[in-house]
Amino acid sequence: MFDGGLTMSFHKVNCPPVVGNLSKIRSQCRIRPNPCFAVQMSSTLVQTDENGDFYESKKISGSSSTGLKSQPQNSLLSQANTVGIIGGVSVLSTLIFLEKLVWWSSRNGEECVPFVVCSEPALDGGRRPVHSSEVNGEHIIIQNLRQKRIFLEKSGARCIVMPCHISNAWHDEISESCSLPFFHIGDCVARELKEAKLKPLDAGSSVRIGVLSTCETIAVAPYQQKLQNQGFEVVLPDKETMEHILIPAVESWNQRDIEGARNLLRIAIQVLLIRAVNVVILASDELQNILPREDPLLKKCMDPMDALARTTIKWAKSAKKVHRKT
Repeated sequence: MFDGGLTMSFHKVNCPPVVGNLSKIRSQCRIRPNPCFAVQMSSTLVQTDENGDFYESKKISGSSSTGLKSQPQNSLLSQANTVGIIGGVSVLSTLIFLEKLVWWSSRNGEECVPFVVCSEPALDGGRRPVHSSEVNGEHIIIQNLRQKRIFLEKSGARCIVMPCHISNAWHDEISESCSLPFFHIGDCVARELKEAKLKPLDAGSSVRIGVLSTCETIAVAPYQQKLQNQGFEVVLPDKETMEHILIPAVESWNQRDIEGARNLLRIAIQVLLIRAVNVVILASDELQNILPREDPLLKKCMDPMDALARTTIKWAKSAKKVHRKT
């Protein structure tokens, strides 16, 4: 979290990162359950045709139930504050976002925000395409994600989110013709930073925001544009920092060189802080769990998924209140 009073807490997660095209090493996720927290879940298995229309539906259940009753086949959920979630490159990232959404929205005995998830882990991102074949591949990905959005709309979602750094690079294309609120993760981050009323560290300059990502182009774009639109100056690591510090930090983490990875990431963050940035955005799943939570440098860092979760919960609670009044 960064200085500015936007600190929130959630129960501990011990998750080695999913690295994608940086490494082929498999990662495992171990979530330590909180004895005070139990989420009961039920869901409906729905299949759709190529237009996103339902053609078969059946009830499936785990060891417990959310209490949601079955809905007509043309709408799975009827709550006015249902959140539709498009999963992205990392299933782990989607799960961590869901954990925050459920845990933060149900604290103090409140009812959990209703949601429906459509996961799409089969993306291969990291940079914008150059060759025509890659452009065609990008078009297929966008169409695929748009189809997931349509599915969520027909499932009863009243707003859409994508907890994925890479997918948000195509937000405009995916959200085309969407009539629902569709939160852009870059907008959520920029809005929170604007509301924090940060002051420039260098007299006469704009507030500077650093962005660290192992994907140098496509994952940075959603933040760079939105931050600049809010008047922030965006500072990115140079090529040497990427090649000799940031990427090796992730590689060291995957090789179980924990201290080596942490020291390298600390250096990468410090390189940006020296350039008078107020906040460093950690815009990669791979970077989120390297530093221990008590590390003082994390006070200068921001996890974009936190901002997206807070924005989503705020919308859901507001939508619920409006529905009760009508």
